Amino acid sequence: MTPDDRRAWNDARLAPDEALWELFHENTKSSRFDDFLETEDVIAWQTALLPSLPYEGHPSIALPAPQPLAVEFADVVARRATTTAFERRALELPVLSALLFYAYGETRANEHGYPSAYRAVPSAGALYPLELYFYTCATRGLPPGLYHYDPSKSAVSLIREGITTASLGECLLVPALADDAEVVVFITAAFERTTYKYGDRGYRFVLLEAGHVAQNIALAATALGLGCLNLGGFRDRETDRFLEIDGVRHSAVYLAAVGTPR
Repeated sequence: MTPDDRRAWNDARLAPDEALWELFHENTKSSRFDDFLETEDVIAWQTALLPSLPYEGHPSIALPAPQPLAVEFADVVARRATTTAFERRALELPVLSALLFYAYGETRANEHGYPSAYRAVPSAGALYPLELYFYTCATRGLPPGLYHYDPSKSAVSLIREGITTASLGECLLVPALADDAEVVVFITAAFERTTYKYGDRGYRFVLLEAGHVAQNIALAATALGLGCLNLGGFRDRETDRFLEIDGVRHSAVYLAAVGTPR
């Protein structure tokens, strides 16, 4: 970014008394005057949705059963820490399967008449607007590349091979942070899955859900003997281009690097 670009960007920002976060917070408050969709309309909307984005035509790899977690919850919470340096080793596929399942996997059928199965996190209206992508170059049984996780099939689709760590680093504000991680997970949001029902407040719900998933990734990584670095410092547009998503209706909202702590 040139100095002129930086000045133009800063000039375009709102003054402190017109901060966007205040506008967002105020306009997404609930009130007694809110209108709500009928349950039948919501169920019809959900029924028309796929549980996850399809990647037909891309190689699909079925995941093995997740590696069991034989740990005490209190111990996992106490040991969770931010890992800032990794030592790349080969990740076993059952370990990756566990990481994805405990992050956002389907856990049981929905017994309340809604079409979507329950997953590992709470979701407003059980709408599950998030998608998980990941980059790996150190998982046994998977060619290095960018993948998409489908919880309903317990499978991953290979989106693109031939990705370098340097191209991944262009997405991050501090490129070296994820250099030696075994896996970098991208949490993305298809916002309309939730805003259809909840309007602007649905955007809040989507971000809350991303936080649930990121915490699950951190706890699962700890339980699996791995380290986790939750990443909010990423370049949005570069990341969306890296994932080949539109960046408006579907955009990255959170990242997490997982690997062996150095």
